[in-house]
Amino acid sequence: MRSGFAAIVGRPNVGKSTLLNRLVGTKVSITSSRPNTTRFNVRGVLHGPDAQAVFVDTPGLHKPRNALGGRLNDAAIASLHDVDVVIAVLDATAPVGPGDRLVLANSLRAAGDAQGSGGLLVAVNKIDRARPEQVLERLTEGCAAVDELGGAAAASAEYFALSATSGKGLEALLQAVLARLPEGPAYFPPEMVSDLPEPIAVAELVREQLLRHAREELPHSIACVVSEWEWPRIRCEILVERESQKGIVIGARGEVLKEVGTAVRAQLPEGAYIELFVRVERRWPDRDETLDRLGY
Repeated sequence: MRSGFAAIVGRPNVGKSTLLNRLVGTKVSITSSRPNTTRFNVRGVLHGPDAQAVFVDTPGLHKPRNALGGRLNDAAIASLHDVDVVIAVLDATAPVGPGDRLVLANSLRAAGDAQGSGGLLVAVNKIDRARPEQVLERLTEGCAAVDELGGAAAASAEYFALSATSGKGLEALLQAVLARLPEGPAYFPPEMVSDLPEPIAVAELVREQLLRHAREELPHSIACVVSEWEWPRIRCEILVERESQKGIVIGARGEVLKEVGTAVRAQLPEGAYIELFVRVERRWPDRDETLDRLGY
């Protein structure tokens, strides 16, 4: 029996959450076309006949512009040092830049420091949206960056081209992860696919739907937290930074909130009733007490 943890790390919006969901075979992490969608380290568990792989979806590494961004970066980097395998994700449609090099540098450092580490796997994602020559260029750039950065894990790094959306090329990555896991018993029971607490999972579903309706300036200003849980009644608070944003989130005659609530209920067990409330809390992404309360 092999069992262990594999972290998925990369810049914002390279497809980490979609990759996690595809690897596990079910939705455990919210997805969006907006950057910095993931704000928690979300674990998804893949159960096999002779292996259990626990994949960790991490917040996108980026240049922080507030205290929240700094905490997300810290959480992502810290998670790399508690895993057996690191999967660094690159975007096939964009050149390897400083942000990717930051990802690769932290990945190499973590993979090299870990005792008995399975090392580094580099996944070039979104090949369904890139031309073949672009994919080859990204693989070449990624390999060159790893070689230049060096470290104990550089020589054993492996490279994969895949599409998390379609699943193409995913099996090779999965088999490489399983082969690098250490021997040991399973960490989670067979019925468990994620260890994300239910209140956080529901709050994230609300935020996912809001991101699909919000304007460009809103994603970083929205936070969601379940304030009451008396099944089947769930109360979820939506935080925004300004009064003008509150109106956008609610929508004309409350239409946005209605659509969000309907979409979230469709993903919950039958009978669930969710109440959504919008509250203005100015500059919450820079307020430590608020970030602590939200669990960031």
